[in-house]
Amino acid sequence: MPSISTIAQAEEVRKTSPEQAIPLYQSILAAAATGDSRNDQETALLKLAQCYRDLHRPNELAALIHDSRTLITSIPKAKTAKIIRTLIDYFSEIPNTLPLQIDVCKQTIQWTIQEKRIFLKQALETRLVALYLDNKMYSDSLALIATLLKELKKLDDKMVLVEVQLLESRVCHALRNLPKAKAALTSARTSANAIYCPPLLQAALDMQSGILHAEEKDYKTGFSYFYETLEGYSSLEDARAISALKYMLLCKVMLNLSDDIQSILNSKVALKYRGVEVEAMKAIASAHQNRSLQEFEQALAAYRDELGHDPIIRNHLASLYDKLLEQNLVRVIEPFSRVEISHIAEIIKLPAQQVESKLSQMILDKTFLGVLDQGAGCLVVFEETPVDKTYDSALDTMKNMANVVESLYEKASKLT
Repeated sequence: MPSISTIAQAEEVRKTSPEQAIPLYQSILAAAATGDSRNDQETALLKLAQCYRDLHRPNELAALIHDSRTLITSIPKAKTAKIIRTLIDYFSEIPNTLPLQIDVCKQTIQWTIQEKRIFLKQALETRLVALYLDNKMYSDSLALIATLLKELKKLDDKMVLVEVQLLESRVCHALRNLPKAKAALTSARTSANAIYCPPLLQAALDMQSGILHAEEKDYKTGFSYFYETLEGYSSLEDARAISALKYMLLCKVMLNLSDDIQSILNSKVALKYRGVEVEAMKAIASAHQNRSLQEFEQALAAYRDELGHDPIIRNHLASLYDKLLEQNLVRVIEPFSRVEISHIAEIIKLPAQQVESKLSQMILDKTFLGVLDQGAGCLVVFEETPVDKTYDSALDTMKNMANVVESLYEKASKLT
């Protein structure tokens, strides 16, 4: 069988030089398909796509997906769906290909409509929603989700329905519409309870649950969901496990339980994920424990990629920085009744403009009593005057007296 020997030969060449293996795979695909050689062509198609992926050639990969449709139509439909999804997934490993991936996905969806392959169309549309989300095309995502949900509820395809509802929750969370994000996640969990939920999908549901609880400042419940996510992804050797571990550490920092971080990192599940990203979270925990703004800013600067590119961590660290800044400012101004803003800025090593802005916000939030004298560049702090409770006590006494009088009146009326 010449095609098998050619595949073996191409595989040997690919190990040393993927570039030279491409013509060999192309020759297998170009040969006339027979019953014996069809499986070899399927293998060659996937191997050629892997070569394009490894060599970072997205345009050639897009052309391969388009040109392979003739071969794909002769393959059983269940196998076709798996092959097409695999080919499109190869794009995700090539950087800066998101727009091209969206175009290829749209073209393939049009082809599935012409071929009347409904289930493949829905699977690709679900993938397209995820691509829209990654590309921050939220309105397109929601429009496609609305159409998909109607179709899936008619067909009662629970598995894809769970994926779409989970994506809806993620899109709504990205738009900061937390009530709708929670409602979509609840629907996804309800649908998941009616079927066998694969571990990977269950881990994704737990991850989204943890994120939404963290958004509501319920870090304790969020931590438990992230722990379940870490175990799920870790058992499947999924790369997203590191994100779950980072979110676990973040919850401990936000709960002022930085001492627990070392015990988490020494656990069996977390040991294999020790690296730069974990070190970044340890640096943040150390800065928070020391109540040091300078250490906090140094950690943010040193681990910019690890901390700045994740929107979940970035948002929570922003609120943590504000909280830390407030604590430092309150500690600095505590001994003063009148102090120059420039002196406060010098002590905490921040620009005077930033300090002035934060002080004005704290005064409006009634964190402390005071005014900013911008003419003199000073902060005037007032002592908190004790509240006179005589008026409130008098009102309570009168209320209780009224109750006693009404009670006596009722008893007297019963006697007569």
